[in-house]
Amino acid sequence: MGWNYPDVSLEDLMRLIKGFMDILILTSGYQSSGRIAYWDVQNIKRAFQWGFFFEKVFRYLGSSDVYEDSIRELDTALSEMKSNASFPQGLAHISSVTLANAQDFVSEHLINTLPLKVEHLRAFLTTVVEMDLDELSQAEDDCLTAYLNKLGLQDASHPLVPKKMGSSKDLDMLCPDIALNKVVKKSTGDYFTKYTVKTLLKRWSAMSCLSTVETGLHILFNCVKCMNWSESDITSLEGLQENDKAQRSAEQLVDFITWNQWKSNHLLYFLDRRTVRLVSGASMIFSAPKIQWVNVIEGLNVREESSDADISETIELLLLGSVAHRWNRLLEHLMSVSYYSLPISEQYHQVLNVLSGSCQSFHSKTEVMSSEENNILEYLTQLLGGQLDRLWKLSPALAAAAIPSWSALFRLYLSKLQTLMNTELSVRCCNCSQEGKEHSDCVIAERIWCFYIFHVWGSHLNPGASSA
Repeated sequence: MGWNYPDVSLEDLMRLIKGFMDILILTSGYQSSGRIAYWDVQNIKRAFQWGFFFEKVFRYLGSSDVYEDSIRELDTALSEMKSNASFPQGLAHISSVTLANAQDFVSEHLINTLPLKVEHLRAFLTTVVEMDLDELSQAEDDCLTAYLNKLGLQDASHPLVPKKMGSSKDLDMLCPDIALNKVVKKSTGDYFTKYTVKTLLKRWSAMSCLSTVETGLHILFNCVKCMNWSESDITSLEGLQENDKAQRSAEQLVDFITWNQWKSNHLLYFLDRRTVRLVSGASMIFSAPKIQWVNVIEGLNVREESSDADISETIELLLLGSVAHRWNRLLEHLMSVSYYSLPISEQYHQVLNVLSGSCQSFHSKTEVMSSEENNILEYLTQLLGGQLDRLWKLSPALAAAAIPSWSALFRLYLSKLQTLMNTELSVRCCNCSQEGKEHSDCVIAERIWCFYIFHVWGSHLNPGASSA
């Protein structure tokens, strides 16, 4: 039967929905140019009016079986719109069901703005109170009293912040949706303040959890920063001393200290708050279709005067994006590494064995090729353009973990390391060749160690292990 809603054609409705999508994008707090989007009371009211319009249309369509074909045709049109590669992924769940509650949709997007500035929150709260008072004024002589009575129906015994933990109310605080359902059941009628309280509590709960996680991360970061040798490392050293006391030397002790110092430094990089925020952002960016994240990445370096620091940050973001889905597994692997006395030259030889295929790598080619990592790797290789020196400005552990052993970039990187090991060009990185010493405690040795740790040491791990 097709579309048969009399008041608006499907084509006109889809144009209105696209306009509504633009409004919701602005509610994220930013314009398409990246500038801050400022919302005042009047603009917030207009956004709610758009929501009210769609609620009216879709609730009417859902009120009768006559419009079932119209709803199906509309959802088909919405699916086609969302299949466009440039469609914002944050709105991919839009449908006739969500549009039937469009005002809640607007409220949620406006409250979840990051960062939620005081001016923005003040304008939003002013708007919802005014809208509730306007609605009540149509049925009540004393709308203010009626509004306050509605607020009084909220469960006053349910504080926003519990004074003590351990009571049954604490479960409500840990699961705010449960508590909010209790509040809603005691309300008479739907009004904007109720949705505002619900959305604010959800945001408060999320921010509280985030604060707790950041506190734990800070504690772990400080522990790693201050830690000495691990128990497994001490055991390894004691075994070395017992088995080879006659040959034990100060140089071996330096090797042991250097190994653990590299391990600690790279753990600190992975646990740093800046790195965690970058990998979180990278995970979100690269979950979008390639055409979208390429536009984002190219926008970072759109200026002709972009500095090397800007390009380095872009490369770092690409590397983090390629390891984001296995971030926990990567950390667990690095933390599991214990001291093993092996010359840097032998470590490099074993890494070459991975390149030749005689040794399985920490990376799984099948796993990588089936994900967005392949697109990231291709873009990264193109961006570097053979200038591998740009990778020298970033964490060597990140580069080693992110570059798969089957890639051309891996071969180029090892070729660069081999050149630095065997020629006087390494003077730019260390003085080992100039002084006639072997690379054992220098920048070149550290990079070889990182490749050994992530491509040889991890070869016994199951590549299909969960990264959650």
